[in-house]
Amino acid sequence: MELTFLGTRANIAESNRQHRRHSVLLVEHLGQRVLIDCGRDWLHLHRRLRPDAIVLTHAHPDHVLGLRQGASCPVYATAATWKQIHRFPIDDRNRLRVGEPVSVCGLWFEAFAVDHSLRAPAVGFRVSDETATVFYCPDLARIRRRHAALTGIAAYIGDGATISRPILKKRDGALIGHASIRTQLDWCRRERVERAIFTHCGKGILRMEGVEIRALLNELSREFSLAVEIATDGLQFRTPPT
Repeated sequence: MELTFLGTRANIAESNRQHRRHSVLLVEHLGQRVLIDCGRDWLHLHRRLRPDAIVLTHAHPDHVLGLRQGASCPVYATAATWKQIHRFPIDDRNRLRVGEPVSVCGLWFEAFAVDHSLRAPAVGFRVSDETATVFYCPDLARIRRRHAALTGIAAYIGDGATISRPILKKRDGALIGHASIRTQLDWCRRERVERAIFTHCGKGILRMEGVEIRALLNELSREFSLAVEIATDGLQFRTPPT
């Protein structure tokens, strides 16, 4: 399984050469190409990528508006996401259910409920091939079944919106917003995850120079005893067997 981070910018106006476009992950396996999410700045670009399928985490604009003129391949999403984008002219619609793994282009996707938004409920995915599993969720405040989501994964790919201070509110018993990178790394340490990569990068990361980023990554790697990386547009990662 080969992962390419095509877009790594959060839903913010700022951008730079390393983080130009909204979060999109390309997963390639045995010649098949699956996109996870397709935000508004991919509206006229995603067809050029020729995906065999698209899988959606939730219905916020920076994750779905690239599909508002339709898609040329099957699209997979939860009922909550389909409800929000029911007017999109997508012909091949497939429903994902939390806790029920689904085969998509030879890969297995298992959705896990996460706290992030009440208006656009989100999920994260365990994505597996024959040899390895990663967990991917670019927007989250909390994973509801964290141990089940993170056990035995080759890499955690999470929310880079904020480094140290979480952006959180609590409403109707649910957390809304973004867990900090440090909070997510603590989850990884507790679940013995050896590698973490952060996408959906916020202003704190975009405003840092390369030297500052390297110093931060070294600090976090030492503090949490695992490999830490910030994804940039175009970064590739091939999963090792677990």
